[in-house]
Amino acid sequence: MPSPKKLLFTPGPLTTSDTVKAAMLRDAGSRDSDFLAIVRSIRGRLLAIGGAAPGGDYECVLMQGSGTFAIESVISSAIPRDGRLLVAVNGAYGRRIAQMARIHGIEVETLDVPENRKVTAGDVAARLAASRFTHAALIHCETTTGIVNPIEEIGRAVAGAGAGFIVDAMSSFGAIPVSLEAVHADFLVSSANKCIEGVPGFGFILARREALLAAKGGARTLSLDLHAQWAGLEADGQFRFTPPTHVLLAFHQALDELEAEGGVAGRAARYRRNYEMLARGMEALGFEPYLAPEDRGYIITTYRYPAGNFRFEEFYSRLSRLGFIIYPGKLSQEPCFRIGTIGRLDVGDIQALLDAIGNVMGQIGKPSLNGPPEASRPV
Repeated sequence: MPSPKKLLFTPGPLTTSDTVKAAMLRDAGSRDSDFLAIVRSIRGRLLAIGGAAPGGDYECVLMQGSGTFAIESVISSAIPRDGRLLVAVNGAYGRRIAQMARIHGIEVETLDVPENRKVTAGDVAARLAASRFTHAALIHCETTTGIVNPIEEIGRAVAGAGAGFIVDAMSSFGAIPVSLEAVHADFLVSSANKCIEGVPGFGFILARREALLAAKGGARTLSLDLHAQWAGLEADGQFRFTPPTHVLLAFHQALDELEAEGGVAGRAARYRRNYEMLARGMEALGFEPYLAPEDRGYIITTYRYPAGNFRFEEFYSRLSRLGFIIYPGKLSQEPCFRIGTIGRLDVGDIQALLDAIGNVMGQIGKPSLNGPPEASRPV
């Protein structure tokens, strides 16, 4: 028996539309001209979302695997053997980039910022001035907490220091407007199963052509060779290795639906409405957000565990049985959980989640910031 349909309040994979899922119900030959036209269309449309002009300075490279694969393709391909990487870290995903660099033998340093504080251009500029770095990397929306780092200001600081700028825009691209030129991005990376509302299976890199050409011959892996992947797509439109054909069909449909919604601006408006309803409702239920209001984005929100004998596993399981999937926390120091407001969700879905949370907390004990929860009682 298939599991009942559940709504995903996560940072990805996300709840997708029925029409996106239906797009996968046909097979496509990876070398068929119709499929290659879809790949070509996807690449051009992604550049347009990034504000890149047709025939301008940027290229789009599609890479099989999760978003982490796409990030690693950049880290392992674009930083030369004598390069040095600075990673600004205010969450788990910045730490992951630093770990990638170490595994590949790249000299790396981290600029560590508390998880509840944005990285600033001043932070980055000071560190770049103190030592030689060829590249700097930053997470745009750090989904450890939901905080959104100011990539335009930081990009100017990185460009001013003469370093290449790598942006992990995994959880922001398609929902937060971005201009590749304004960000001074050499590489901006995201994934199919995030705010464009496709399904998992590939990531994509929007790369400054000059930086991409400089990566030729620099790859430390075969399958994640960024320049070779781009060169193959440019030569005949094909992936070097088997592409996720069904995922690409779904993503093409997801791009149609993004455009029908009014592009990034329209999608951002829906996600913001979702977030605002969640914030009001969770406050009314007594939950405390981890971040200050001015530091929260509208992608995902982190909440502290309520005081008392709160057991996240029980909370999660009860919500799951009611058809709602939330996300565990990823903070290094404090117990929290996360709720995403992206994907094919609207304010009605947010209200349904809030109703379910109220119901569950009535069963396992209401959250309290000043004392223990009410005694649990069976469902």
